[in-house]
Amino acid sequence: APPAAPAASAASAPAKKPTAEDIARMRSLLDKSSDARPAISAMTPEEYAKQQSIVRREIDPETGRSRLVKGTGEILEEIVSKERHAAINKMSTKGDGEFFSRVVAHMK
Repeated sequence: APPAAPAASAASAPAKKPTAEDIARMRSLLDKSSDARPAISAMTPEEYAKQQSIVRREIDPETGRSRLVKGTGEILEEIVSKERHAAINKMSTKGDGEFFSRVVAHMK
């Protein structure tokens, strides 16, 4: 039996020429995306100060830990009493253990 001809790969196949409809659709998508993006420019000192002055408390949904986060994403330390520190540590350790248990159970 003669040897089988090698299959044509996708890379060697000629590209399909886009139709006028394809080109119009692509142009409309490009026009929409350029309108949605604002121009990027440097922040003024006032804008930066306003952004940095915002501090929010975020809770990690996986571990239950609570953190203070500054406007740009910087994590801040919170000053607490010794008793509050012990309570936070206990809650965090419990949350970390539960998270680890879920991850291990998911691996089985």
